[in-house]
Amino acid sequence: MNMIVHPGGRSELRRQAQRARLLGSPFVAEVLAAAERQLAYAPRTAALIGNWQGDAAAAALGLRLNSAVHALARRGTPPVLQALFNHCHNDFDAALATVFQTEDRFIANWMRNPTQTNEVGRAAALAAALMVVRQETGMPAALIEVGASCGLNLNLDLYGYVLGGTVAGNTTSQVLIAPVWSGSAPPSQPLEIVSARGVDLNPLDPRDAATRERLMAYVWADQPRRTNRLEQALDIARHAVPDVECADARPWLAERLAEPQAAGTCRVVIHSMVVQYFTRAERKAFGRMFREAGQRADAKRPLARIAFEWNLTRRQVHLTLTLWPQGSTRLLAVCHPYGDWIDWRV
Repeated sequence: MNMIVHPGGRSELRRQAQRARLLGSPFVAEVLAAAERQLAYAPRTAALIGNWQGDAAAAALGLRLNSAVHALARRGTPPVLQALFNHCHNDFDAALATVFQTEDRFIANWMRNPTQTNEVGRAAALAAALMVVRQETGMPAALIEVGASCGLNLNLDLYGYVLGGTVAGNTTSQVLIAPVWSGSAPPSQPLEIVSARGVDLNPLDPRDAATRERLMAYVWADQPRRTNRLEQALDIARHAVPDVECADARPWLAERLAEPQAAGTCRVVIHSMVVQYFTRAERKAFGRMFREAGQRADAKRPLARIAFEWNLTRRQVHLTLTLWPQGSTRLLAVCHPYGDWIDWRV
């Protein structure tokens, strides 16, 4: 092939391959490393990556490409790729070269859509933070999620948890989340949610086959526990369908925060791995919106913000809690990006 691939495309795939290996996914690391070497066989995909407008890392282009390849493997197209994912051979380069030659258009089109992970494992951290809120306010939560995707974490009270020895949630649920835990246990409190609603620019319907395909493709192929957990959470969501509206998060949230709040309930806004997609100006506006809403909070109508986000250096994922009317922000835990482990700091 004579095509020259933009070095930015190669560097982003290389960076994500290294990150996947660090996060315990050697298979995905090899897929992305081979994709970097064979990218010239996919001119549409190479052009999309090389000419990407904005921060390629923040847009998670490596994850988008890996999920497109995973989706094709799950479909059995082409057979050499399916065989690779079924561990029938380990010729990553041959499989990636073939899929790039035959499915370049599909991969490029898939990658134009934003990531859709809706990682259920993060619900453990969110649940632990909710128990802190319950301990400090004594109130059930009116839950709001920004960037809710399919809304699976809006169903977090339907899952069971083992959190550093604290058993919580629905202990008979088919979804049981037990991350590796370090530090003291969170307070043993009920997960009582009186309402749950979310927003997303592209909300997904858990009853839709294409939705399920997209979400399953974003789970890394060598992490079967995550795959099984997502399948089970989707099964629950087909019957307990989350309330997720299609809208821009910031004006939608501003409207929700301005709505009347029932006395004796704590309004709780959660967001996980969302802020990284905001511009600097959007982040400032997002924070200002909370501060303004916090000024309206009082002891009978408190407001909480629970964030599961990368820190500024993108080296750690921090679980933080801000509770108004006090308005102080605390670091509750440092977490694995997908919730596999939680280092509780309270």
